[in-house]
Amino acid sequence: MQTNQTDRLALIYFKDSVDEDSLEVLSSWNDSSHHCEWPGIVCGGRHPKRVTSLNLMSKGLGGLLSPHVGNLSFLRSLVLQNNSFHGKIPQSIGHLFRLRHLVLSNNSFSGQMPTNLSQCSNLEVLNLIDNQLVGKIPDELGSLSKLQALFLAKNNLTGSIPHSIGNLSQLFSLSVIRNGLQGEIPRTLSKLRGLMNVQLAFNQLTGKIPLAIFNMSNIIYFCASDNQLRGSIPPNFGDTLPSLSYLDFSRNMFTGVIPLSLSNASNLQYISFDHNGFHGPMPANLGRLKALEGMFLMSNQLRDDFSFITSLTNCSMLEIIGVDNNFLDGLFPDSIGNLSNSVRLISMSSNTMYGTIPPSIGNLFNLSFLGLSNNSLSGHVPSCIGALYNLRNLYLSINMLTGEIPSSIGNLTLLSLLYLSFNNFYREIPQSLGNCRQLIELELSNNNLSGPISREVLSLSTILIIFNLAHNQLSGSLSSQVGSLTDLLELDLSYNKLMGPIPSSINECLLLGRLSLAVNSFHGEIPSALGTLQGLQELDVSHNDLSGEIPSFLTQLINLKYLNLSSNKLEGEVPKEGVFLNASAVFVFGNRNLCGGIVELNLPSCKSGTSKPLLTKIVIVIAIVTTILSSFILCLCLFII
Repeated sequence: MQTNQTDRLALIYFKDSVDEDSLEVLSSWNDSSHHCEWPGIVCGGRHPKRVTSLNLMSKGLGGLLSPHVGNLSFLRSLVLQNNSFHGKIPQSIGHLFRLRHLVLSNNSFSGQMPTNLSQCSNLEVLNLIDNQLVGKIPDELGSLSKLQALFLAKNNLTGSIPHSIGNLSQLFSLSVIRNGLQGEIPRTLSKLRGLMNVQLAFNQLTGKIPLAIFNMSNIIYFCASDNQLRGSIPPNFGDTLPSLSYLDFSRNMFTGVIPLSLSNASNLQYISFDHNGFHGPMPANLGRLKALEGMFLMSNQLRDDFSFITSLTNCSMLEIIGVDNNFLDGLFPDSIGNLSNSVRLISMSSNTMYGTIPPSIGNLFNLSFLGLSNNSLSGHVPSCIGALYNLRNLYLSINMLTGEIPSSIGNLTLLSLLYLSFNNFYREIPQSLGNCRQLIELELSNNNLSGPISREVLSLSTILIIFNLAHNQLSGSLSSQVGSLTDLLELDLSYNKLMGPIPSSINECLLLGRLSLAVNSFHGEIPSALGTLQGLQELDVSHNDLSGEIPSFLTQLINLKYLNLSSNKLEGEVPKEGVFLNASAVFVFGNRNLCGGIVELNLPSCKSGTSKPLLTKIVIVIAIVTTILSSFILCLCLFII
């Protein structure tokens, strides 16, 4: 017969199995107090000395879960989430027939789910999220007739979703995301008329979604993204899912048209159909979705104009519009400026949008992301772009934009990514760009920009990733201010008209992995300062007027995988160490006075006495001095005689 002493002993065994107690929560589990007074323990009212709840959530505990916990026969709630328990979940938990809540999420439990959990006939919540469980979901779970919430996400479960899950008549929430589940979604799922939350994402589920599931009128949240599901969406689904608020079928293999009935799902807040094979027009009457906050339709085959933007102006809660990488074709609508002020993200890149960027876009003062790259936009960028004070990402690359880069862009002090490459921008880079002190990527390549690179732009020390001004008409010398780009990973100034020596201050760019100064008019020697750039993987200084010998420090750059020194005025012997041992990684052609190196470089052998021009000069000087001294001594001797 089990008593309160049985409970006390079970708790002592539980404590003994814990080998990590960083917060010393269990230090007071001792004989100085009754076990009902121990932290995390609640005893019942009807049975005052029997443990009904063991809750040690987020207490910094680690170790094994003692099987003696199965002796807490009055236990209704076992909550150990967000700790570091490991090992198997003990089978003895199946003895706890009064248990209602079993919450072991965010631990490191491994092994298979105990099949006899099905004996916990009063279980209402089973939460095993974020562990390391393997094997199949037991069919036996289908006997838990009172189960309301089943959370098995973020484990390593395999096999199929058992058909017996359709017997869980009280279930309202199911989450199995981020496992390795396979097979089709069971038709029996549609029997769960009270189901409101369905999370099946990030598995390997295949086949079609059973049609009956689209008739489950209580579903609010339905996420089946990142699987291999196929088929089309029923034409009336917007009518049969009136409670639907969140729908995510992204990154699957769905085809067909997006049904017109979508606009009838009046409670819809988020819809994500991106990265599928949907075709046909954009769904009409989107403006009827008054609660709509986010629409993700990227990477499909949708064909339409941009009139849907006008419809979306009726969606006062709208924050996100994602339609990039489709076949949308038409004029950039001026109505974009009438969208809700709550809009934060507009992504319409990789379509066939033409016309000019309307000045009305300056009305969207909460916009943080604007993606219009890879379209056919023309004309000037309106100066009102500078009114988008919250803008962090601006993508206008691969269009036909022209004129000057507006100086108002310097007002975008939160800007972190600026992509204006492959357009027809001309004249100087605005000095005001130096105000964008949070910029981490600057991509202005393939334009007609001219003039010097201002010190203000080179002082953007926050740039961490890309500084690309290649393929322009930039001129003048490269300022020593380039050394301010201390955290830069990639610097590309190739195909310009820059001149002068390569500044030695570049050695302060210690994280630089790629440096291209090709096709300019840099002169002088390759600076020894480059030898400090130990992370350098690619160096291209080809097609300049560099002279002198190939510096030996290049052989010591152990990460260097590509080196192009071609078409300069370098001379002397090519080294046979480091990167120079790989003919496919080194390019030195077009330097007439180079010799030696490995055979694959096809250079002439160095003649004796000419392989080191500097040394030769020293030898000649020494010989001349020696001759003069010898003559002087001889004359002195004759004078003495």
